[in-house]
Amino acid sequence: MAGKVQNEIQKPHNIILENRKSLTISGVTDVDNFDEKTIVLYTQMGELTIHGKNLHVNSMSVETGDMTVDGDIWALTYGDKDRRGTLSMLGKLFR
Repeated sequence: MAGKVQNEIQKPHNIILENRKSLTISGVTDVDNFDEKTIVLYTQMGELTIHGKNLHVNSMSVETGDMTVDGDIWALTYGDKDRRGTLSMLGKLFR
């Protein structure tokens, strides 16, 4: 039960981009879809889309909400913060 309480606590959302090649993200709540050009995920701060070339998700921890991505990173774009929960549920239905 203690694990559930910890999971409900909102974790901070941070992004560290190193040389446009390595990206570390915290506060990830869900990954909607990904391929080598686009990764769409949801964070504590809303939808985040990563655009680039040869993108590869190296690691993703459901417990901590941490994710690492490598590749040629061209853009990071935030979407609507309020739509996160609705789209995340739809994404889960179609998996």
